[in-house]
Amino acid sequence: MGNNNHLSAATPAGAHGGTTVYQTYQAFRYKNSRSRGFTLLELLVVMVIIGLLAGFVAPRYFAQVGKSRVKAARAQIDALDKALEQYRLDVGHLPTTSEGLAALNQAPQAVTNWEGPYLKKDVPLDPWGHAYIYVQPGTHQNDFDLISYGRDGQAGGTGEDADITNW
Repeated sequence: MGNNNHLSAATPAGAHGGTTVYQTYQAFRYKNSRSRGFTLLELLVVMVIIGLLAGFVAPRYFAQVGKSRVKAARAQIDALDKALEQYRLDVGHLPTTSEGLAALNQAPQAVTNWEGPYLKKDVPLDPWGHAYIYVQPGTHQNDFDLISYGRDGQAGGTGEDADITNW
């Protein structure tokens, strides 16, 4: 056993006149303790990268949400259109503007042959929380007009603010 150059973790300190592997490990560990965490600069760089990614992704996501609301409004107008046509088949005429879309769920006074309700639920609001506009007779070569004024709730506009109609 002439070679005593190897050091073992089980060898007590000073048994061979040197340091043990354990002592060397502990000294290295505490000497480099700064490398165990992230610096403020590293954290800031990561936050900037996340912010840039969110800046690219968020507008595309919210544009899709807006398109989905427009599609939902078109689908609701189509469903209301069909319910109004069923009302007309049963009653013989469309509800007046003053009777409005409420006539699809509750029979107006002096109306015979009402076979409703023509909707499973109450008349929905548009996807932006505004009531649908019903006008009878219609002003666009229709028997009636159904209108959602879009996100802004006002006539006209573009994009999500544009009017959504049945004509």
